[in-house]
Amino acid sequence: MFELKKFIGGLIMPLPLFGLIAFVMLILAFRGRKPALVLASLSIFILLVLSMPFTAHQLIKDHEPTSLAFNALNSPRIDKIVVLGCDINPNPALSANSQLGNCALTRLVEGVTLAKRYPNATLFVSGGGYNKVTNSALMSQTAINLGVSKSRIIQNPQAMDTAAEAKLLAPKLVDFKVALVTSVLHMPRAKNLFNAQGIEVIPAATDYHNFAALPFYKQFIPNADALRVVTQYMHEVIGSAWISVRRWINPEAL
Repeated sequence: MFELKKFIGGLIMPLPLFGLIAFVMLILAFRGRKPALVLASLSIFILLVLSMPFTAHQLIKDHEPTSLAFNALNSPRIDKIVVLGCDINPNPALSANSQLGNCALTRLVEGVTLAKRYPNATLFVSGGGYNKVTNSALMSQTAINLGVSKSRIIQNPQAMDTAAEAKLLAPKLVDFKVALVTSVLHMPRAKNLFNAQGIEVIPAATDYHNFAALPFYKQFIPNADALRVVTQYMHEVIGSAWISVRRWINPEAL
């Protein structure tokens, strides 16, 4: 069920969805069906528009509030720091930090920064993986390399998604001051899932974007980074919708 959910979710992201539509429509177009050619052209056009930094900025500008970034002045004490997993690139020939994707590395740097600010706090690194390599193991080794004592780090390698991360970690976080580290676009959904497990968290969002800072002409040139952020945004929209559906079917779910 988990693999099916991820497979379907992946297919309805902008690149595979509109790319697949365009491919199918072009095949039909070669058979003399003009509506297929129109739909294929429209799909390619939408994909290019979604890849523009200008479009990405318009989509996310109200979903990356600086209020979700960590504010030490409001948190004199932190007991637990939870860093949620993200992308990894397993390769035993590389160091642990080189196997972490940009998203995972950005989150971990924020977690390590907090760990050094609060030397008595426990650092939880979360996330499963594949090819016998887990996100949590790579984060743990990288944190150690960055100066965090191994005795302060607890791994959570069984969790394959945010709902599982919240459920598995909740028993260890009850009645503590918990800082939750994740990407800013992901923070509302992650916070929702931890709150549902009875854990009040202090947001420590990272992975912010500012496409508006680009020169004006570059905002209309499609690029992969803009499409990646749009994909991340759509992932959160679909993920939140999935939570709502699950809770509608079963109020005790998630």
